[in-house]
Amino acid sequence: MSTTSTDVSSYRPLGRTGVQVSPLTLGAMMFGRWGNPDHAECVRIIHRALDAGINVIDTADVYSRGESEEIVGKALQGRRDDVVLATKFHGAMDDHDPNRAGSSRRWIIRAVEDSLRRLGTDHLDLYQVHRPRPEIDVDETLGALTDLVRQGKVRYVGTSTFLPSQLVEAQWVAERRQRERPVTEQPPYSILAREVERDVLPFAQRYGVGVLPWSPLAGGWLSGRYRRGEQPPPSSRLQRQPARHDPTSPENAAKLDAVHRLTDLADEAGLTLVQLALAFVLEHPAVSSAIIGPRTMEQLESQLGAERVVLDDGLLDRIDVVVPPGTTLNEADRGYAPPALVDASLRRRRRRS
Repeated sequence: MSTTSTDVSSYRPLGRTGVQVSPLTLGAMMFGRWGNPDHAECVRIIHRALDAGINVIDTADVYSRGESEEIVGKALQGRRDDVVLATKFHGAMDDHDPNRAGSSRRWIIRAVEDSLRRLGTDHLDLYQVHRPRPEIDVDETLGALTDLVRQGKVRYVGTSTFLPSQLVEAQWVAERRQRERPVTEQPPYSILAREVERDVLPFAQRYGVGVLPWSPLAGGWLSGRYRRGEQPPPSSRLQRQPARHDPTSPENAAKLDAVHRLTDLADEAGLTLVQLALAFVLEHPAVSSAIIGPRTMEQLESQLGAERVVLDDGLLDRIDVVVPPGTTLNEADRGYAPPALVDASLRRRRRRS
């Protein structure tokens, strides 16, 4: 497969914004101490992605506590205007101050200035709420984001890993209170995590919301590193996210079985598993651009050009047999657990003593 630059004709609309985006977005989570601490190599990876036709870069303030944004800022010197630049807020940026996190007006106004400084720019093309905060009034968050848009510091606002009901609530509040409405959503979406096909993706199509799926390779499960009869190389993900990567859990055993069957399908089709996985996500008509998160140049090269892979209906049907539509094999891959499912007291009536 060629890794030459993306054909401009393959670019896709970002919802109804009028912005055209490459089918692949470069995610920067692995740039910095969370993944690759070599800043010079990370800059080279970013430049290679841009030269290959990728025009969207997505990062977050919490990625390596600002280091990822700093690396992206270095790489974009002299190239900022060529990029749709997206970042996110919500994650804790301090271990002691609880107000340096979340989606309150107080924190958003501070967080955006920090991100702009680290990224070396005077505006963000897309500023996203990284996770829901049900305890915070949605109007509080959208009100602050609306002010940033009116000040010219942000062009568009979006969300990440919101439940269908939360997505609808944000649209409703925006309309009723005359706030900027979220125009994008970043959901977890891969062959192994298909729950968003039930409601989130149909919602996005109905309301013209751009979709930027994260983890299309299912956190490395669809990277090709798991082969029958072979021991996978050690991974730091097991220590960071045991619920998603501990092979002894029944949920992850089911994922491993699915990976082996998907690998067989990819082999029969003459594709790598990476190509199969990315092409599958890009096949959904709601998807604007899939976020890839390479740590090394080799990983980037293995993913470039996947947007040119076309999966025929027969192969897509066989994928549906391995993991049925709307199915997520491991709850941990959903990326967000509603409080009512985590805190038992929210599901039980308080009884008088």
